[in-house]
Amino acid sequence: MMKLKFVLWMLLVLVAVHSTAQSPFQISLEPLEIKEMPGLQSFAWGQADGKWLLMGGRVDGLHRRQPFASMDSAGHHYKLVVADPTSQKTWSAPLTSLPNAMQEQLASTNLEFHQHGKFLYIFGGYGYSPSSGDHKTYPNMTAVDVGAAIQAIIKGESDLKPYFRQLEDPKFAVTGGQLERIGEDYFLVGGQDFGGRYNPMSPDHGPGFVQKYNHTALRFQIIDDGKNLQIKHLPSESDTVLLHRRDYNMLPQIFPDGKEGLTAFSGVFQYGVNIPWLHCLDIHADGMRQSPGFFLYYNHYHCARIPIFDAQSKEMHNLFFGGIAAYYDSLGVLTHNRDVPFVKTIARVTRTADGKMAEFKLPVEMPDYLGASSEFIPAPDLPKYENGVLKLDEMTGKSVLLGYIVGGIDSQDDNIFWVNEGEHSKATSQVWKVYLRRNANATQDVLNTHSISPMQLQVLPNPFKGEIEIDFNMVAFGHASIQLYKGEKKLLLSSQLMNNPVGPMHWKSECKQLKKGGIFTVVVTANGETARIRLVVEL
Repeated sequence: MMKLKFVLWMLLVLVAVHSTAQSPFQISLEPLEIKEMPGLQSFAWGQADGKWLLMGGRVDGLHRRQPFASMDSAGHHYKLVVADPTSQKTWSAPLTSLPNAMQEQLASTNLEFHQHGKFLYIFGGYGYSPSSGDHKTYPNMTAVDVGAAIQAIIKGESDLKPYFRQLEDPKFAVTGGQLERIGEDYFLVGGQDFGGRYNPMSPDHGPGFVQKYNHTALRFQIIDDGKNLQIKHLPSESDTVLLHRRDYNMLPQIFPDGKEGLTAFSGVFQYGVNIPWLHCLDIHADGMRQSPGFFLYYNHYHCARIPIFDAQSKEMHNLFFGGIAAYYDSLGVLTHNRDVPFVKTIARVTRTADGKMAEFKLPVEMPDYLGASSEFIPAPDLPKYENGVLKLDEMTGKSVLLGYIVGGIDSQDDNIFWVNEGEHSKATSQVWKVYLRRNANATQDVLNTHSISPMQLQVLPNPFKGEIEIDFNMVAFGHASIQLYKGEKKLLLSSQLMNNPVGPMHWKSECKQLKKGGIFTVVVTANGETARIRLVVEL
């Protein structure tokens, strides 16, 4: 059977596709070899005294699509690992000295976690449960005394139970979400409760599975005296659109008014179509709302990321390293691939003092298809706010070691899911040092003008069914026109949308020509702005 491949090139006519912008700093990567470092992805980490404690996650690459092989127990990570980036040494211990409930959760993947002081708090996670005889999402929170556990593992202690505590709460059955703090309150945001074996055909196909999106920003406090654990649940917020996201990035923020908060970037999947959300979500102590006037086109899936605030300019910079995304830059053209491939993009999203956000592509890329499900571990002595945001204006010197990109998936190619037999990707053991450099002659970053375009255009082609869908935004009451051409000149479809209200618009039409392949052009005009998208369908 022939396989359809299609790529979208998006060009804004009245807004330049890209423009350069003065970069506030330069980023560079250097490899670091750590002896006997395991390959890990989608894991949890804590640090103390310059050493890392790594647990959970998987030791293989991208999950396979066959239910019998997807997320199998052979790929679980059944160890506690200590790594020292200074001495470049590692130590490890099995999970077997811990109670069974802890062993199962700490061998699972896509856990949510946050370290506050000496304790690392780990929530949820998904994996095979021997006690249940099936794959499940764990309804547990585990607290780890990071420094004590690290020393015990280095010393080779046989009993690690004194350094781990656990409690059960059904609200914590979440995987693929994110956990951060605002003040004394924790926020467990988004994610899903997944049970059974993944099957790309459907939940009811073959062995089947149950998938329930969390749709909640669960708010609570952890009461911990070092021996006893208690949870104080607080009023939480739910939203079936803004919080319908998993496997995404969320970073702590310093907002222009100086207050702490969070921003959730992108996530998957949109309703009715398997592509990422482009909107982002700001979470404040007093509520949450969609980030206004901004779409995220790069770095959609969970990847290593760094939050940096410049108190002088009141600019909040968010850095994202590689991973998986529906969009990437190809020779200066924003390219959309609905297969949502691995990418090499290193991007910056900056919120300026007036609260506006914009997306920039950095001139440096990941060395390969790296970054998906990786983690950034900051250097321990950097100046930072209470919530972990780095202080740019207090960093001294022309070159500053920000920290390390650890683990993640290393893919041989950009699109491997439909050919993946477990040999086209792996969990990497390579560690990368991340440096911030101040250089007045540095190459400028490239502004993605689509990220700030009021049209916020998306094209959702389905060549298999011969259908095309278009989403865009009306910033004022008025008319819109949509044309679909074969090549640049042969008109296939034309539609006039009259008297449209302000807000999002959705248009759908059948076009059997898409099934035949070729080059197509979509032109959308609204509110005095014209956007042109080139759609290439290869058989």
